[in-house]
Amino acid sequence: MTTGVRRRMGVEERRQQLIGVALDLFSRRSPDEVSIDEIASAAGISRPLVYHYFPGKLSLYEAALQRAADDLAARFVEPARGPLGTRLLRVMGRYFDFVDEHGPGFSALMRGGPAVGSSRTNALVDSVRQAAYDQILSHLGVSDPPARLELVVRSWISLAESTALIWLDGRRIPRAELEVQLVHDFAALTAVSAAQDEEMAALLRRVVANEPADGPFADLIGRLTALVG
Repeated sequence: MTTGVRRRMGVEERRQQLIGVALDLFSRRSPDEVSIDEIASAAGISRPLVYHYFPGKLSLYEAALQRAADDLAARFVEPARGPLGTRLLRVMGRYFDFVDEHGPGFSALMRGGPAVGSSRTNALVDSVRQAAYDQILSHLGVSDPPARLELVVRSWISLAESTALIWLDGRRIPRAELEVQLVHDFAALTAVSAAQDEEMAALLRRVVANEPADGPFADLIGRLTALVG
């Protein structure tokens, strides 16, 4: 319950407060279940005042998604130092931190939520995927990717999304195992493509050459070698 004298906020400060409140509520429950009245109450203001800053729930929802999308895209930013496998594992750790903290909001972002059909919402999702794609290419040191590499990277990003969404439905597999598995998946997708294309094979050899014996890529090779005898 709010007590004392309320501090007046500027227009942008109030908008940012409402976005933060909405994002917090959307992170704990499906956006479909969150009302403008709840957002107003959590922000300590009246329902009409919410509409003063946002014309409707959809516009507030999209603003919250924009902040979430910016946050999620930033999780893929990683200094280009050290082995690729270790870098990707750190990225997956931050990615699943976001998923863990914003479960319903993450699902809404990736599935459309109440804004399904909104071109702005679709553009936000695409912006996250593109940011992730650009970052992975940066880690690989590639500025003009061949078609097979583009397919591998975009397929892996889609796999990370679907894995996270499935994991949220019951969390039946320890997330740390999934983070490692997704790094292994990247190596596996690259290896399958490398078996078909010499340019991809050269890329894979360059990546593996810089991997330590105790890294996630070497771990995958060891597991597969043991599996096939």
